[in-house]
Amino acid sequence: MVVLLKSAIVGYAAKGLGQALEPFSYEPLELKNNEVRVSVTHCGLCYSDIFAIEDLFAITSFPFVPGHEIVGHVSEVGPFVSGLKKGDRVGVGWQGRSCMKCEWCLKGEEHLCDDIAEAGVWTPYGGFSSSVTVDSRFTYSLSPSMPSEIAAVLLCAGITVYNPLRAGPAGNGRKIGVVGVGGLGHLAIQFAHALGYEVTAISSSPDKEGEALGFGADHFLVARDKDSLKPMKTTFDTLLFTGHTNLDWIPLQRTLKNNGKLVMIGFSPVPVAFESVDLVVHQQSFTGSFLGSPTVIREMLDFAHKRGIKPVVETMPMSQVNEAIRRVKEGKARYRIVLVNEPRHSGKSP
Repeated sequence: MVVLLKSAIVGYAAKGLGQALEPFSYEPLELKNNEVRVSVTHCGLCYSDIFAIEDLFAITSFPFVPGHEIVGHVSEVGPFVSGLKKGDRVGVGWQGRSCMKCEWCLKGEEHLCDDIAEAGVWTPYGGFSSSVTVDSRFTYSLSPSMPSEIAAVLLCAGITVYNPLRAGPAGNGRKIGVVGVGGLGHLAIQFAHALGYEVTAISSSPDKEGEALGFGADHFLVARDKDSLKPMKTTFDTLLFTGHTNLDWIPLQRTLKNNGKLVMIGFSPVPVAFESVDLVVHQQSFTGSFLGSPTVIREMLDFAHKRGIKPVVETMPMSQVNEAIRRVKEGKARYRIVLVNEPRHSGKSP
């Protein structure tokens, strides 16, 4: 069964590597059995959108329509879709599909799918547009009381920080250092606080101390101040790296306890260096965390809603997407930007 929209989908695309986004339109894709069409009202701007425009991941095809923190309304449903109907308000994150047959999908860890490079919702075209097509199993019903701009950011930044925190060390008195107080970090502080960690915010920007404490941090350190890091030797159970800043990793590594873990959720601009002696003697580990399964995303949305965890968001019209990208690249976004479609593009009032 093929279901087509009557009018072209309109959005904004980079026509080539690193180029500014331009108006772009394309004919609607065929709707597969388990897919839904979502009319986009809101779409967050994530730094990974910028990385993809610059083809940092070496998987971008042009013309490229970014956008993967999506909220909108179901406009069409495939014949095998259950639990969703036309008009439902839903959210969609980075992952828009998976193979559903590899060992990871079969274990319920679809975010680790062997075909993950092809699973992004922006393949072939993403959420900086009037509509996206997505596997309904990666579409999330939203509480009526959760604002769309809040839900949009949680669907990527929220799950990115929540997934490693929920799997952290058990017991009271867990100590975590959140490295970076930005788009990811300000949410990580809130989630860690709500999950019972003793939270230290570690930032290269001293002026963020007041805000970090307001988000729930118990302490604040300046990342480049080696003197302030020295007394923190063997303090943290976990270091959560949330930024995209080049840092001196060795002083940070020394703040980890025995069996301490450094978890990367941001992309370092340079290779990460560590002290091998401390790694071995203190049984430390360096690891990464990528998104979360659909089950964990639903858990995260419910947890955030119940605990009042909210990103700090500024909204801009979708037509100002290039200005929004400029603000993010210059570090002027505090802390996330969500683009809002004009009603004529989304089909719904934002």
